[in-house]
Amino acid sequence: MKINWGTSIVIAFGLFMAFILFFVFKVQSNPEYDNELVVEEYYKHDARFQEEMQKIQSAEDLTVKPKIEAFEKGIKITFPSEFNPKNIKGKVSLYRPSNKKLDFEIPISLSDSTLLIPENKLVGGRWDITLNWEYDGKEFQFKEVLYLQ
Repeated sequence: MKINWGTSIVIAFGLFMAFILFFVFKVQSNPEYDNELVVEEYYKHDARFQEEMQKIQSAEDLTVKPKIEAFEKGIKITFPSEFNPKNIKGKVSLYRPSNKKLDFEIPISLSDSTLLIPENKLVGGRWDITLNWEYDGKEFQFKEVLYLQ
């Protein structure tokens, strides 16, 4: 039986499509390839976007901004000295873009102007850190990306 060039092209396209579909199904069904959203409730998060922008602007208007730095014992967050540490309420969110299972939040509870996040909760790589805090009825938000060794 002879196969002409038209039939060969159709067979080649069919095999190529089967090859691509095989890998699409393999990636979608394998839990190793996690297809997560960045934010779980995207539309609810988007609805609060203006509030978030106001908090960020409030933090930008500060004369002294919070400082986030990595050192051998973990991450040290230093709030401006103009704030009374006992009146600062809020949380610190640590987001790991490469693995959702490493994300966590820490409530802000201060006796002085610094907060320490111990190294045993952290792995090396990129961390997106978001500080959300309230002081004297005004809300603030500060974001920074930190790379750990």
